[in-house]
Amino acid sequence: MDQFVSTATATDEDVIARGREILRAEAAAIGAAAECLDASFCRAVRIIEACTGSVVVTGIGKAGLVARKISATLASTGTPSHFLHPAEAMHGDLGSLRRDDVVLAVSQSGETEEVTRLLPHVASLGNTIVAITGTVASTLGRAADVVVVTGRVQEACALGLAPSTSTSLLLAIGDGLALATSSLRQFTHEDFAVRHPGGSLGRQLTLVEEAMRPLSQCRIAQPSDTVRAVFARPLPARRTGAVMIIDNAGALAGIFTDSDLARLFERRNDAAIDAAIECVMTSRPKTVAAGTRLRDAVAILESLRLSELPVVNDAGRPVGLLDIVDLVGLVPQELLENSTDAQRLAAA
Repeated sequence: MDQFVSTATATDEDVIARGREILRAEAAAIGAAAECLDASFCRAVRIIEACTGSVVVTGIGKAGLVARKISATLASTGTPSHFLHPAEAMHGDLGSLRRDDVVLAVSQSGETEEVTRLLPHVASLGNTIVAITGTVASTLGRAADVVVVTGRVQEACALGLAPSTSTSLLLAIGDGLALATSSLRQFTHEDFAVRHPGGSLGRQLTLVEEAMRPLSQCRIAQPSDTVRAVFARPLPARRTGAVMIIDNAGALAGIFTDSDLARLFERRNDAAIDAAIECVMTSRPKTVAAGTRLRDAVAILESLRLSELPVVNDAGRPVGLLDIVDLVGLVPQELLENSTDAQRLAAA
C-alpha cells in the first residue's frame, strides 16, 4: 500500500499496515547496512578515537538535524563534539574549527551545496574529514579521507521523496560510530553519570546516598523498645513508613513498618503492641549497600515490591533509608500505588 486514496477510505487497519510498512522498510535498510560495514567504518572509529580535539559534525536540512543528534551522542559518550552549521561556517563560524578537530560530514546525497562548498575550506585547514554518505563517488565522498557508505536508499515516504529511511540510516550509522568509539575508550557508568547529572536518567545513575533519608531523619528503635513507645515518639520532619531497629553494636537488627503495625491492630493484638519490637520486627530485612547506584536500588524495590529499603555500610550499620515516595519518576506508578510490605518475604 503506497498511500491512502483519502481519509474516508482508509481504515484503522490500513493506517496500522502503513505504519508497519514504514518501520519495516527503515529496519531493513539499517539491517542491510550492518551487513555491509567494512574497513572504512573501522578507520572512521579509529580516527574519532584518536582525535585530540573535538569531532565537529556538520550537515544541513534533515541530515543537519541528524548531525546534531550524532554530535550530542558523541559528547555524552566520551567524545568531545559540537555541531557546525555549514552555511554559518561560511560566514565566520569556520573560526570554531581547530587543527586537531575531526570533521564528520553527514549527507545522503553527498551533493548538498552548503556542505560541498565548505569542504575545500576544511581541507585547506588540514582537518581530517569523515563522511557518512551514499557513495564514495559523490562530491563529499571524493573530498573525505574516510567514507562510511550508506548506499542507495528507497525512502519510506509514499512519494519516495521525504527523508525517512535515509535519515534513520544516517542516524544509526552515526550511533554506531559514536558507541563503537565509546567502547574503545572503555567508557564507564561513572563516566556516563558525570555527563548526565540532570533529569531522570542522571538521577538513576547517582548513588543511593544522594536520594536516601539520612539516619538522622529516620525512625529508629532499640530491640527492647515496645511498639507503643516507638510510635508514641515524635515523627521526623519527613515521615517514613518504616522503623529501623538497631542493636547495641549499631548494626541493623530488623525493620518494622506501618503495614506491620496495621496488622497488629487488625488482629487486635494488644499484647504485641506492648511487647518488645524485636518480637514482631522483620529480622534480616533486605538492604542495599552504600555506594550502590540508585538505578540498581530501584530495581530491588520494584522486583521485591518494597516500600522502604535500608542503606547500610560495610559493617552492616544503617546509614539511611530509601523511601519509595521519594523516588517518584524512577519507579513504576503502579508500584507507588500498590506497593506492599514484602520485607518478610524478602527475608525468608
